[in-house]
Amino acid sequence: MKVNRNWLLAIASLVWFIAGFNILRIGVQAYKHSVYLSNVILSVLVFSIFYIFIFSRLVKKHTIRIRALESEKQYFWNFFDKSSFLIMAFMMTGGILLRYSGVVPTLFIAVFYTGLGAALTMAGIMFGVNFIDEKKEGLKNEKIF
Repeated sequence: MKVNRNWLLAIASLVWFIAGFNILRIGVQAYKHSVYLSNVILSVLVFSIFYIFIFSRLVKKHTIRIRALESEKQYFWNFFDKSSFLIMAFMMTGGILLRYSGVVPTLFIAVFYTGLGAALTMAGIMFGVNFIDEKKEGLKNEKIF
């Protein structure tokens, strides 16, 4: 199914927001008996590292790529390129294996997943902001007779 190019930003927003919220939920649930200021600070640090150095750049990269697509109609899965889908699959598989293997303590899951989930959720929000900006820009450029 093909959609207008600008809707790829909305699809990216939805995918990233849902994925991030689910990971954030798992992290918060794991915090059950470990809510201490030091752990919250560590979660904020994880969020900051992932959002600033990875996800904000990814949002910018894909927003620029989507805006530069030549054809107005695109397949809905073009919100990502192939390498990003592979990275996402690797991260999901690794996260699931890590959580269910029992290799890391619940506290690690709480701290890391809360920070990572919040960063992913923020990336989803930023894709949504870019979609709204794109829509506003499109309305500005329409000619009124």
